[in-house]
Amino acid sequence: MRIRITFLKQGALRYTGHLDLHKLWERAARRAELPLAYSQGFHPQPKMNMAAALPLGFSSRCEVMDMKLEHDISLDNLATRLNGTLPAGLQVVEVQQVDEHAPALQTQVAAAEYEVTLTESVDGSELQRKIDSVIESESIPRERRGKTYDLRPLVETLSLLHNHKIFMRLAAREGATGRPEEVLDVLGIAFEETRIERTRLLFQS
Repeated sequence: MRIRITFLKQGALRYTGHLDLHKLWERAARRAELPLAYSQGFHPQPKMNMAAALPLGFSSRCEVMDMKLEHDISLDNLATRLNGTLPAGLQVVEVQQVDEHAPALQTQVAAAEYEVTLTESVDGSELQRKIDSVIESESIPRERRGKTYDLRPLVETLSLLHNHKIFMRLAAREGATGRPEEVLDVLGIAFEETRIERTRLLFQS
């Protein structure tokens, strides 16, 4: 059986890395007495896959994880059972069964949406001008890990919301992933002066 769990990641757990998050989920699944399926070999690992790793320091309303179980179970009250075993900052929103033979979850992510809250005061009209400049640009050359790439096609939507918040939808395909901090850098905003929350993951149909 393969189940898909949608959950929130908030508070201090924003600073929990990807590997530690896997350990938290394995522990929670055991406490909830789920029949976790494990890989073979000398170091068996639970068959759990996150849709897309969340960068350290980001919060999220929409994390998605697939978990393989050894046999079918009832999903009734499973979200409540899991929430009773999870630490503060992680909360299950939905649990559903998915096709065991469907493609790996992480290969199906197409884009991610983020809401960026600015913690320092800015000139709204100047920020809007910079956002317009990004949208109107044909190319935005950037460098990552010593390689140049074009950021512009990775920015699908960029807009200024009320209360000095920025909304962005960035491509999140394998080999073509837009990063909010890169967009902020182009806008002249320091990452340290923001709070970033992932609000939605979009999957290929």
